[in-house]
Amino acid sequence: MPTLERVPALVATGFLAIPVAQALVALPSALLNRIEAAPIDADLADTAAFSEAYGFPLDGGANCIIVLGKRGDEVRFAACVVLASTKLDVNRVVKKLLDVRKASFAPMDQAVELTGMEYGGITPIGLPASWPVYVDARVLDAPDVVIGAGLRGAKVFLPGAVLAGLPGVTVVEGLATAD
Repeated sequence: MPTLERVPALVATGFLAIPVAQALVALPSALLNRIEAAPIDADLADTAAFSEAYGFPLDGGANCIIVLGKRGDEVRFAACVVLASTKLDVNRVVKKLLDVRKASFAPMDQAVELTGMEYGGITPIGLPASWPVYVDARVLDAPDVVIGAGLRGAKVFLPGAVLAGLPGVTVVEGLATAD
């Protein structure tokens, strides 16, 4: 089993996507001091594969999903963070939050281009400032959450409650449903 060498996130900026490293530097020290990162095998970046290979509990995995909504000609983007053991409620909850007629997962190439991050490594840290970030309330209860680091070859670790303090975050009850 490969090992995780977790280090303070500020020390790890060399293996984080540029937007993620830039956003971390801008965080207040009270938040930054609670965030760690570790390099991983990029082939094991998907949540289930990561959990199995590194022995990290699956219920500590969180996914950051980029969603787009349309109202007429206007397109609105948002990021949604849910536990890996749950399913994002796009058609009801996200649609209402974005105040759009139609909401769906953003196409992979568009999500990658707009975030400056690799697919499978997208994280709520370092997203475009104009995007809302919705975090399912259940994520905040997790004592040790793993999320993407902007690149498939690394992960970020933080207490779930720290996500609530990140810029642009709104905590939403019922954003996800049990899988």
